[in-house]
Amino acid sequence: MTQNKEISIPVADPKDPYALPAAMPSSADKAIRSFRVEDYAVPTVSQDDWRFTPVDRLREFFDVFTPSGRTRVRVTNIDGSPLDPAHVRVSRVPRAQAPSGTVLQPNDRVSAVEWNTGDLSTVVSLHGELAQPVLITVNGNGDDLDELHLVITADEKAHGDVVVEHGGRARLAEGVEISTGKDSHISTTFIQEWEKGSKHIGNHRIHVGEGASLRHAVVTLGGDVVRIRMDQDFGGEQGNLNMLGIYFVDPGEHIEHRTMVVHNHPACKSRVVYKGALDGEKAHSAWVGNALIRPTAPGTDSYELNRNLVLTPGAIADSEPNLEIENGDIVGAGHASSVGRFDDEELFYLQSRGVSEREARKLVVRGFFGELVEEIGVPAIGEHLMNVIDRRLSRGEDAAMQSVLEEK
Repeated sequence: MTQNKEISIPVADPKDPYALPAAMPSSADKAIRSFRVEDYAVPTVSQDDWRFTPVDRLREFFDVFTPSGRTRVRVTNIDGSPLDPAHVRVSRVPRAQAPSGTVLQPNDRVSAVEWNTGDLSTVVSLHGELAQPVLITVNGNGDDLDELHLVITADEKAHGDVVVEHGGRARLAEGVEISTGKDSHISTTFIQEWEKGSKHIGNHRIHVGEGASLRHAVVTLGGDVVRIRMDQDFGGEQGNLNMLGIYFVDPGEHIEHRTMVVHNHPACKSRVVYKGALDGEKAHSAWVGNALIRPTAPGTDSYELNRNLVLTPGAIADSEPNLEIENGDIVGAGHASSVGRFDDEELFYLQSRGVSEREARKLVVRGFFGELVEEIGVPAIGEHLMNVIDRRLSRGEDAAMQSVLEEK
């Protein structure tokens, strides 16, 4: 008589992480997470996370410094009116006092430096349903090194939009923590419109609550060197993350965005779409998109996309999507990226209908960015962004024409 034998299910051996594919170390497992600066090596281009970055232009951010305190932060409604304290509260808390320091941990040396450089964090708390977007204005005031730590929290079932506008001239190390409560619906838009000569190192750490929806947009339209890294995870099932990015790079500028989406709970959805235009000699952009689907996240739906439009010779766009899947039970996962020049057929079509080449180029770029600007969903800033892009195009064309005339 044959005896029934209990089915044996293989179990990963912690001493041999490669025994089962799902137990292999992921990028998130291998990455250091620490508030201590000394836990990180000084960045060099030989390190994978820094190989696209001009590290020599950012060395002042690699060690703890004395902040100037000259950066000004103002929080109002988007129309400039005072906030309703029933729905928005602003406070300054010690750096290590909750909710500051509660969303993930620093993930590279510069974010650990930012954490240890300052003493206070600015906290913006959202409650209930906001009547209009909140505007956080960050003004730089010169070349002295400074830091800012911003915390945005949303209660359970909160609904609202937050716009963070950066302007002026600055050398700023910035840390941002975003935490959204269960079933909340939040939009955050970060605009970098720095003056020439500015440097900005940013780190966004994001937690999306159970059943919550977060639209996180980053628009970078100025700054000699801007490097923003974003790390995210989910706090429960049915979370929805939509990450949007727009960037325009002028001659000699370096604009870099790095996203890390971690699917660690079931039935969550993420979309990452970044688009950039580069205009001029030595304009350089870098986008690195990472998505990780853990074994604990069946039913995941994830996709990331990067498109780059090179407007003139001499510009360089680096684009690197990465996808790690440790779970076979998913709805979908994918990525795509491209770097290309103007579509000659589009330009010919417009010019054949009486549109000048200059205006045709503007229309093509407007169309390239238009869908994302519309998806950001804040009408008060949408037209402003398109106007800024138009001005950047006109400035680049005028400079090119002047160069041609000088050669003659």
